[in-house]
Amino acid sequence: MSAVLEARGLTVGYGRVTVVRDLDLAVEPGEVVALLGRNGAGKTTTLLALAGFLSPGAGEVRLGGDPAPRAPQARARRGLALMSDDRAVFPSLTVAQNLRLGRGPAATALQLFPELEPLLGQRAALLSGGQQQMLGLALVLAAEPRAILVDELSLGLAPVVVERLLAALRGAAEAGAAVLLVEQKPELALSVANRACILVNGRLELEAAADALAADPAALEQAYLGVSSR
Repeated sequence: MSAVLEARGLTVGYGRVTVVRDLDLAVEPGEVVALLGRNGAGKTTTLLALAGFLSPGAGEVRLGGDPAPRAPQARARRGLALMSDDRAVFPSLTVAQNLRLGRGPAATALQLFPELEPLLGQRAALLSGGQQQMLGLALVLAAEPRAILVDELSLGLAPVVVERLLAALRGAAEAGAAVLLVEQKPELALSVANRACILVNGRLELEAAADALAADPAALEQAYLGVSSR
């Protein structure tokens, strides 16, 4: 099965500062890949480069087997969605208005998260953090993107909400989407992922099956410290 989203030799950073170096990464349809690492490892930078918000200094991004277009909007039209860590909703608009602005049907979003239906008349700014995150993910998933980039889904949320969000992501993958999940809590990411990639100082240190890593905390710790277990 060919990858929906690929980074080939990707090197990217900010100005003269290189953050990610020579990264090879692929996500196939139907799988969740967890992108893990300590703060500053280059996880968010990788997502921004894949989404088109950062231009690589070297290497390339491929989408659906072809070179990805340069502009983020063009990548979105090709089926790539990014859910950033800032709860990407319009806070001054109601839930219903947010859903009308989404790329997918509002009815589909509400089927995914029926918890939002009683809140349709509320402004998004008045929702709890978990409700805002549900709304943001509903907007992404209702559009049925081919590839989904997710940054820090669990940040500041109660465990029961995180479980609900991760289950929805897992469901999107089972429906055929390719999901790349950045998560600060590795145990959460590994619980829904098929594979895990661990970055250390902008380089891919370890790639392994998620269940194997979950069962071997020592290997996970070694990888986080930049000590190869291979």
